Amino acid sequence: MEDRLIFLIGSPRSGTTMLARMLGAHSEVHAPAEPHLMTGLAHLGYFAKVDAAPYDPIITQVALQALVPALPNGEQDYLDSLRAHTDDLYAKLLSASDNRFLLDKTPAYALVLDFIAKLYPHARYVVITRNPLAAWSSQVESFFDDDPDAAERLSPLLDRYVPAIARFLRERPASLVHVRYEDLVQDPEAHLRRIAEGIGLPFEPGMVDYGSAGQGAAARGLGDPVQAAQAGRATTDSLEKWKQSLATDPHKLEMGRAALARTLDEDLATWGFSRAELEADLDAITPETATKKRKSSRYALERRVLVTLRRNIHENAFGRLVRKIRFYCDVLLR
Repeated sequence: MEDRLIFLIGSPRSGTTMLARMLGAHSEVHAPAEPHLMTGLAHLGYFAKVDAAPYDPIITQVALQALVPALPNGEQDYLDSLRAHTDDLYAKLLSASDNRFLLDKTPAYALVLDFIAKLYPHARYVVITRNPLAAWSSQVESFFDDDPDAAERLSPLLDRYVPAIARFLRERPASLVHVRYEDLVQDPEAHLRRIAEGIGLPFEPGMVDYGSAGQGAAARGLGDPVQAAQAGRATTDSLEKWKQSLATDPHKLEMGRAALARTLDEDLATWGFSRAELEADLDAITPETATKKRKSSRYALERRVLVTLRRNIHENAFGRLVRKIRFYCDVLLR
């Protein structure tokens, strides 16, 4: 399977859904919904662990740390066994199509890149980065109903994703192609040609007009259900939207500024942006640049309900039901 896998790496709201549909529009690429196979495997306790789980993660970690060295070939045997599991699932996913390659687009993989590179060092990797303030603002608006406090508490995008992806780009433990979202939407054909060449595919014009190509609709599921689905082709409409959004909310603007201040210059440069440029953009934001109130949609309403439930529900006599609601709210807001 390793020779047939393409991993699309990017933070939430960085254009991964759009690029997945572009690549999924290729006649040789199958792009199913986000499978999230790797995150759980990475945190079983040997390579990484979770702080809380329905089972005892500490005992599991101790057991795996003892089990793996006891295998005849140690860590290599463990990796081979994990790969046998994911290979089988990937192969079954791919068998549902006549395509040669399988695309796995799961933004959470950006947080377990060391593990994925160990498991699939020879797979194809495409990395997309976007102006981190634009991605942050879009996440706050789209996933957290414009509540920057909830976004920073549950999914601090600049703290989590920027350093992880920047290190992967610098160290290059696997062959990869890097593209900036801003460049891709302004000249999709040129950059899709470069991406296709980098992963060993012939360019196909249908990748640009992915909305009209049969395979482009395959990358559904978790991800952007609005912009990428409705546009059908890359647009530059969202390039300045983040500035307008921050102009409507001084608190959101200051939180964005604080998140940027915590980000290293080296990481920003690796993503393709300079601190001076981003700070100048923030300084130029005034109430006059505010956008009109965004249109309501079913998706926006769903996110608003989730945020409200997570913010207002507290432990009480409902017991198990309340805990279950809070759990699902947390999962869907990450």
